[in-house]
Amino acid sequence: MKNHVWRPLFVVIGLVVFIFLVRMWYVPDDFGSQERGYTFGFHRLSNEQEWKEFPAKYKDSRYCAECHDEKSESLAESAHAMIPCENCHGPALQHPDNPELLAIDRSRELCIRCHSALYMPSSGRKDIPGIDPEEHNVGDMCSDCHNPHNPSLEDM
Repeated sequence: MKNHVWRPLFVVIGLVVFIFLVRMWYVPDDFGSQERGYTFGFHRLSNEQEWKEFPAKYKDSRYCAECHDEKSESLAESAHAMIPCENCHGPALQHPDNPELLAIDRSRELCIRCHSALYMPSSGRKDIPGIDPEEHNVGDMCSDCHNPHNPSLEDM
């Protein structure tokens, strides 16, 4: 082969060797999924305790039900039962320590994300009751007329 083929080939081989050498120096020995290989994910065994101690920003609705059982029961019987509390109330991180951190989003925009009239034949989205936000009670908050914990109840 001519030099115009060998030179780029040596450059590429050199780059690959350089990348492997840097990887050997830079990537920790305990990186990977260990006995499962790299197939199922990447993490460091020495980092697991750090993540266990990291505070969870989001909890689930069972966490909220520990103190707010009456609201949880009402929600469980409603069309919004599948929606986690934190979708409307924000993340529960440090909520018991500072209840003011959990502000309720009563904005119209929050409800309209799902309830704006929209036809999507390929999903269950068309089954959600929709409104025309330009005509339906413009200027009012949805929670003025609808109970978000049980939206089928028109009067609160």
